[in-house]
Amino acid sequence: MNNTIEKGKTAAITSYILGIGVFIAMSMNAEDKNSFASFHIRQGLGITLTFISLGLIISNFDSLMISAPMWVFVFALWSYGIFNAIKGETKPVPLLGTFFQKWLKNIT
Repeated sequence: MNNTIEKGKTAAITSYILGIGVFIAMSMNAEDKNSFASFHIRQGLGITLTFISLGLIISNFDSLMISAPMWVFVFALWSYGIFNAIKGETKPVPLLGTFFQKWLKNIT
């Protein structure tokens, strides 16, 4: 298990670079199919999709009172995810992480 984590850690951390990082991590994990990296790729992709979805909705409102909480929420999810990847843990991000694993189960 420890060897799996070490081999997948770079891809796992890369997956949290919003947007492009997920695709880089997916290509890094394409041959090996490391389970640790796959877990974090699903988490990173979920956070990226959440960021884009909330951004599209919230961009209709021109208010800092509405957009600031979104940024804090996404930053909190991102921080939690990347720190777990660095520590070598597979804890889903709060609130949405278990859904990301279920909805994106076919990803890597």
